[in-house]
Amino acid sequence: MNTKKLPLVTAILLAATAMAGYAFTPAPTGGQSSVAERGAPDLDCKLTFSLTGWSLLYKHADGVGRVTCENGQSMPVKISVRGGGLTAGKWHVDNGKGKFTDVHTIRDVLGHYAQGGAHAGVVKSAEAQVLTKGTVSLALAGHGEGIDLGVDVGAFTISRR
Repeated sequence: MNTKKLPLVTAILLAATAMAGYAFTPAPTGGQSSVAERGAPDLDCKLTFSLTGWSLLYKHADGVGRVTCENGQSMPVKISVRGGGLTAGKWHVDNGKGKFTDVHTIRDVLGHYAQGGAHAGVVKSAEAQVLTKGTVSLALAGHGEGIDLGVDVGAFTISRR
């Protein structure tokens, strides 16, 4: 590795490690019903999405997608990402994919997921991350284009379209 890039890579990795505690802290569940009332968390649900965003200290992205579950249910959704950090850039992701874990009903996928990470990309880039909302987790993967560099923390929100 080029020694001139080493301090930047080290700084990004350290910041990402520091934020990992935030990114994986369960969110309050509010008035959700008990596991016994909702059944076992074994519903296989997936997300397909597209997303466009920008950042300059403040991170802002919006997109649309569809959640599809193995029981035949599907739901069109809106996606928004809001956050902040030491970040700058502009990007878009097309044909992104996500997989949910610990889902009882399709409604469980809605809400705010904690997000944090370090990223760097020029022109074409790929990203993968795991987000959490209480016991529900979402693993995302996508390819896109743009320019971005930084470290950020924020919320990835999925709502009914």
